[in-house]
Parts: sequence; structure tokens; C-alpha cells
Amino acid sequence: MPMKSVFSQDPFETTRKEWLKKAEEAKPELHQTIKQPLRVVHLTEDASSFQGWKTYGNGNIDELYSSSFKEMKETVVDFGEHLTGHFSFQVKALNGTPDAPLRFKFTFGEVPSEIAVPFEPFTGTLSRAWLQDEIITVTQIPSTITIPRRLAFRYVKIELLASSPYYDFCINSMECATTTSAVNAVEPLLPTTNNEVAAIDKIGLNTLKECMQTVYEDGPKRDQRLWIGDLYLESLANTYSYRNHNLTKRSLYLLAALSAENGFLHANVFETPEPHAQAGTHILDYALLYNVALLEYAKATGDLPTAADLWPIAKRQVEIAKEYISEEGIFDVEKAKNLWLFFDWKDSLDKQAPMQGLMIFAFNNTIELAKMVGKSDEVKDLSDLVQKMKKAARKQMFDKSLGLIVSGPNKQVSLASQIWMIMGGVLMKEEAKFTISKAASMENSVKPGSPYLYHYYVEALIKCGMAKEARKIIVTYWGGMMKKGADTFWEVYDPTNEKVSPYNFYPINSYCHAWSCTPVYFIRKYPAIFQ
Repeated sequence: MPMKSVFSQDPFETTRKEWLKKAEEAKPELHQTIKQPLRVVHLTEDASSFQGWKTYGNGNIDELYSSSFKEMKETVVDFGEHLTGHFSFQVKALNGTPDAPLRFKFTFGEVPSEIAVPFEPFTGTLSRAWLQDEIITVTQIPSTITIPRRLAFRYVKIELLASSPYYDFCINSMECATTTSAVNAVEPLLPTTNNEVAAIDKIGLNTLKECMQTVYEDGPKRDQRLWIGDLYLESLANTYSYRNHNLTKRSLYLLAALSAENGFLHANVFETPEPHAQAGTHILDYALLYNVALLEYAKATGDLPTAADLWPIAKRQVEIAKEYISEEGIFDVEKAKNLWLFFDWKDSLDKQAPMQGLMIFAFNNTIELAKMVGKSDEVKDLSDLVQKMKKAARKQMFDKSLGLIVSGPNKQVSLASQIWMIMGGVLMKEEAKFTISKAASMENSVKPGSPYLYHYYVEALIKCGMAKEARKIIVTYWGGMMKKGADTFWEVYDPTNEKVSPYNFYPINSYCHAWSCTPVYFIRKYPAIFQ
């Protein structure tokens, strides 16, 4: 985290309360819908199915509700779609007098493997408590029980752990009270749209809807909070679908209000029990993308007062970023060695060249934002810095013998490096076409590891005029998830390794994740390519 070299005290001390107030005023109401399970299913191992598990069967729910669960002992129900909300069930006696409690174990899964794979021994690097299993003791029969925690799931496995020998009972009802702030009707796609593209769009819309709560959540199962990287991509998709711009406004204000004392944006923030940031989490690439998100919000809504109100926090991110630029105009890796950079779930990725390109991209967007709010004089040196950084990038990072951008001391070739230099305008159109194609085809280049970087891959392809290739990525990558049974798009997807996990345990992955919703944005923004 940078030292407070510019400010001796909190520069936003007098505005934070007002920003929090405006965030609260923009808080959307949640729309609730009651959903019931559609069928009883069974689990089976299947090597051809996603992560080796699938469900089969179409058992009758009414039959389940009228049958002895004491004899059944275990069942799996399918709600037929991904849901985010609170789960309730009812229990009643069939015969005898209830003389002792019942105890159940409920396991909720977004995908079949999540309810099939044992959670123990837990090897994950995140809290075991994120996994959606609950032991519920029912002390009064009949009764209706609502599980306190909000859940995100499609499938529910119910296991009977303990019951009395002196009475029989059934589970006679189940439902989920779902919530979302995505309530506006979405315009239909053109009738010329390919069925596969239309299906991808539908899944993307559902992914976005589930993540649109009272902030843009990164994942409704996990982490259930607002991250800047997800905010930016969700807001793009929202602009071309549900158009709930107050959610974007609220999210932008919350992040600003909860920035660190020196004005550095925290990468993520929480709403409850009161708004607060995850202390110490600063991702420089995310902080700069805040500026881009603010610009896109202003362009989508015309809400220049909000853009002007938040301009000081955007300007501060530029000031912080400039501390990591060398005299030569290169992102200084050594100075930033203790700084968190993200870009992708890919441990092997060298991030110097991607950061150089992203900085240029974000600075250009900040210049445009400054013009919109009449603050160009406050960043009057930024255009010259951008040109300096472009020239330095071409001199130090463009390998003429390869015709590629290389990154770091080992001159790593990655798609991320080509993508971000294209996004920053460092590469000319024909150069860009060559570099991104060559890096994609090279066996030893570092490829994207998540839908997050795949979004920018598609953006870069469109930017350099490769519309056919952009469409192919949407159809093959996001379409690949669809063909493997996704009804919402996943946090991590590697077509060659379905069990990959950044957390060392794939059931804890998020299978409805905000940064994966952006086919909605592409399909609807560029109808000539996708519709």
C-alpha cells in the first residue's frame, strides 16, 4: 500500500458520510418470488458430465410430500434453475404422537458435484463455512422451518440424521423465497439471433440477475460482497439489459466512502452489519477500473452530478498509480513488489506488461471522465504521461523478432499482455491482430484462466476488428459451460480441467459468478456480430 506521500490526513474525511448517505438513498428494493422444487432426482457418477456427476430421473414432488421420510431417509430435489434466497420446509406427522425432535442435514448445490462430493476432509484455502450444508433440528411437529442464511442453489440433498421410533412423518412442503434487484423487463434479441447465442444470453442474464442484490455481488454463494472488478463488468451488462443504474450508483458511492484513509480504494466492501471494507485489500488494477466504471455510468445515464461528486476519488486512484511509474514511463515492478495485482486466476502470469496496458487504458478513460465533469485542468499532465508510457512500452516490451509484447525479466508471452496493450492502444490495428492471434496459437504462451480475462480477450478482439474470432470465443468458451449443464456461468472454467480451483477445493468455487455474465453485454452491444 502506498505511503501517504500526498496527504497528511484523510482527504475525504468531510465527504465520506455524505457518500454513504447517497449510497443508502440509491439502495434498490429487492423483488421476491416464491419458487418450489420441480422434481425428485438421483445422483450418479458419469465421466462425461461436468466434474464427473449428473442427476437423472423425474420423481414426483407430490409423492415425496405424502410419503414417509422416515422410510426414505434421503432424497435430492431439483428446483430446475439457479436460485438465490431463503429456503423453507414444512414437516408434519403421518401417524403416532411426535415425542422427540427430528434432525436433518441439508446440502445445497449450484451444480450436481457440490452435493455429491464429500466436503471432508476439507482441503480448501477459504472458510469451510462457505460450503452450503446445514444441520437442522426440528423440535415441534408440525412446523415450518426457514434456514437463516441466504443460499444460492439449484439442488437440495436432504438426509435424515435422527428420529423417534414412535411416530412417522413427512416433509410436506419446500420453497425458496428468491431475491433480486433486477426487475426491469429486458428487450428481446433480434429474431435473426442464432439459437445457441440466444441460449448463452439467457444464461448470462440469469447470472447477472442472481448477483444483482442490494449491491453487485461477485457471487451469491460466495463471497456475497462488492468487488470493483465484478462491479465494472456487471454494470456493463446491466446497461444493456436490466438498466438498474441506481445499483451501479450505490456501488460506486459505497466504494468511495469506504476507501482507505489515503484514498486508495479497497478492492471489496461489505454492506452489513454496517458498511465496511475488507481492510488491507487493495488491488491496483481494480482501483483503476473504478474510474472506467464511473465513466461508463456517466455515459449510460447522463448523471454528471454523480460523476463530478465522485471525481476526487477517481483522481486519487491516478495519483496513487503514478507512484509506481518509473522515470522512463514503465510500471515499476520492484517498487510494486508488495502490491496486489489480479488480472486473472493464473499464478504463472507475469503482470508487468498487462499493468502497463491497463494503466494507459484507465488513464485515457480518466481523461475522458475529466472532460465530462469539467476537471481537465486537474489531470492536464496525464495525456503526456500516456504518450510517454506508450513509447516506453513499445521500446521495452515489444519484441520485434517475435512481433509480440513480452513481460517481465523472462520475457513471458501471454494473451493477457497482448490484450491489455491492445486495450491501451499501444498496438496498432494490424499489429494487434497479429499479436493476439500468435499468442493464442503458441503452445507455451500463458492463456486466460477465468471468464474475467476472457471478457477482456473478447473486448480486445472486437477492438482490433476481429469480430468473427470474438464471436467464436463467446460460442466456444461460454457455450462450453452451457453444454456442460450451466444454468448460470461459473467463476472459473478451464475446458481442459473441470476441477481447477483457486482455493484448492472445487466445491467451494462459485458457480454463479458476476464476472462471467458479460456475454449479455457483447451480444446486445454488438448485434451485427452476435445477433
